Amino acid sequence: MTNDGQPIPVIIDCDTGVDDALALLFAVRHPGLDLRAVTCVAGNTDVDGVVRNTLTVLERAGAPDIPVARGAGRPLIEPARSARHVHGEDGMGDLGLPAPTRAPADVGAIALLRREILASPRPVTLVPTAPLTNIALLLRTHPEVTANIERVVFMGGAVATGNATPVAEFNVWHDPEAAAILLTAGVPLTMYGLDVFQRVVVPGADVRRLRASEEPGARLAGDLLSHRPAAPDLAAELLSRRPPASDVAPDPEAGGIGDAGAVCAVVDPAGITTRLLPVEVSLAPGPTRGQTIVDRRPRPGESEIHVGHREQQLVDVALEVDVDRFVKLYLETVTGI
Repeated sequence: MTNDGQPIPVIIDCDTGVDDALALLFAVRHPGLDLRAVTCVAGNTDVDGVVRNTLTVLERAGAPDIPVARGAGRPLIEPARSARHVHGEDGMGDLGLPAPTRAPADVGAIALLRREILASPRPVTLVPTAPLTNIALLLRTHPEVTANIERVVFMGGAVATGNATPVAEFNVWHDPEAAAILLTAGVPLTMYGLDVFQRVVVPGADVRRLRASEEPGARLAGDLLSHRPAAPDLAAELLSRRPPASDVAPDPEAGGIGDAGAVCAVVDPAGITTRLLPVEVSLAPGPTRGQTIVDRRPRPGESEIHVGHREQQLVDVALEVDVDRFVKLYLETVTGI
């Protein structure tokens, strides 16, 4: 909720995607959010698949008639490179979901973003959970929208280890030029990167409870979480939350909420610990392309002394997350309990 008790107007830009779907389910069901629109971009799967998946999720969630628009089918410079090996051939875990009966908006993503941002009676929070191509095109073609953007909370980047490469996170790596444009847009930014993204894991018992639900949206959340079993690092996180003497292995059905954590951070910003830090994106070809370079040094180094300071965007970078708090928030919201 805003300070006056009104829901926070949000727009999600996504590449639905298993965990984008988890984010949509949460956004639709949280009373403190006013989901004004959803825009789609190529990423986890092709853009037409993203539109289909998004409409299907909104139907399953029982969402009102929220406009959904098709956006960019490829990054600004490079070809599209999907993550079907993670999200399945259909981008939704190959769950065999029926085709949606809803239709997308009759305008494209950039036009819809501009329309909804400018029409909002209060500044909008943008939540990109995907490559930032649509957001970059919007900011370059309609810079006037920044006057009515409260903040951009984006799932992307990493302070430490990447996933697309050793140093680059997928969303930024997929379109680094678009990420660089966002970083220079002059709007307040929160980076919900892999450092916190990978830690919010729903225990297997809760996943099984969701999967057994008779309510379609909750059941879909359980099926999606089941498709995202805890990776080794997530399993280690779950194990670390058990008593030290426990020799019980983490439940293989435990699943991470992924992108949904960024939407949780909009509702409950106190659930993450951030620092305002300089961030830039590596655009050079080679092994560092797409890396988010987060400067955590306490003082300038030799580069600044000998070469001079460079302009760098200050970003609220999420460094820690209250896992139990976000798991509780997610489950209570999706189940309505």
